[in-house]
Amino acid sequence: MKEILQFLTELSCNNNREWFNEHKDWYRDCQQRFEQFTAEWLERLAEMDPDLATLQPKDCIWRIYRDVRFSPDKRPFKEWFGVFPAVKGGKKSDRGGYYIHIQPDKCMFAGGMWCPNKDLLHAVRREILANYDEVEDIFANPVTNRYFQDFDTDQMLKKVPQGFPIDFVHADWLKRKAYTFSTPLTNEQVCSRDFLDLVTDISRAAKPINDFLNYTFEEYGEFPDRR
Repeated sequence: MKEILQFLTELSCNNNREWFNEHKDWYRDCQQRFEQFTAEWLERLAEMDPDLATLQPKDCIWRIYRDVRFSPDKRPFKEWFGVFPAVKGGKKSDRGGYYIHIQPDKCMFAGGMWCPNKDLLHAVRREILANYDEVEDIFANPVTNRYFQDFDTDQMLKKVPQGFPIDFVHADWLKRKAYTFSTPLTNEQVCSRDFLDLVTDISRAAKPINDFLNYTFEEYGEFPDRR
């Protein structure tokens, strides 16, 4: 991963097509390294969750090219590598999954559901309302609590959504607009020989939360995108 971080550091200072094309071989080498890491991580994940066994690295890794058509930010390339294994489509899935973000000084491991559509978000809130004690137990479990203590708070409503009790003991959980959870990773951790073992351990901690979120699909079925 050290080589990848070095490439991304240089890219962040030279985010233009001319520099990228001149260093495309370097990028391809980093891409191959990341794909190999992802393949090894997917093998570990499949041992924990057989539903992930059919995923390939290409299903989970985001492309480095940015879509700048409707963005005021015209930088052509992402300055990070990201991978999201999740059942039913990998990076295209709307289910809770596992995410590794590689960016100098901003690396992290995250999980859960990001940007769920309206119907799915409502269903997850209903599940939490009915089974909040199960969520409490998951976050209190030492295996999970070592890395994750709560859902992320960066995307929240100001008030409890309509139709839900405002006096609910975990009202803040109902205010979430996304059900993600995360833990930071240092550059040193990412570059260590034990990084694959570390993310495997973190994946094991994340699985019970994802299982709870994904049970929503077992309970309610699919959720067509109706944003």
